[in-house]
Amino acid sequence: MKKKDTHTLPSLTHETTIKVRFSEVDSMGVVWHGEYIKYFEDGREAFGHHFQLDYLDVYNHGFVIPIVDVNCQYKHSLTVGDTATIETQYINTQAAKIIFQYNIYKEPEHLLAATGCTTQVFVNKQTGEMEYEIPAFYLEWKQKWIK
Repeated sequence: MKKKDTHTLPSLTHETTIKVRFSEVDSMGVVWHGEYIKYFEDGREAFGHHFQLDYLDVYNHGFVIPIVDVNCQYKHSLTVGDTATIETQYINTQAAKIIFQYNIYKEPEHLLAATGCTTQVFVNKQTGEMEYEIPAFYLEWKQKWIK
């Protein structure tokens, strides 16, 4: 029996820009590798604000959404003063989780600096237990935004 693919199209994409700060670079003058994970969060927050899926919205519906998986591939270094575009793509899935893919570009060259992916799950904030069914509010959100 063929395994069912839980990723379906279409998806949603949002872009935001950041300016690399001095505090984000290492002793070699390049962005420290852990900062890219923070850039992913910048992208998720901007996406959530734009598409009405903020962390506080999720929390107010009785859930927290911890990250259970993250990966990052580094392609080109960013340095102090660089402007970068964070492209955040929501990946639609039939499971009770939220998956984002990221591309970070150095501007103005639009040079790919990093790619990555995060997976978040729904946890009931009262019981601390992971949800295996998609929460009703999230289904409504998907119906509104995923056509």
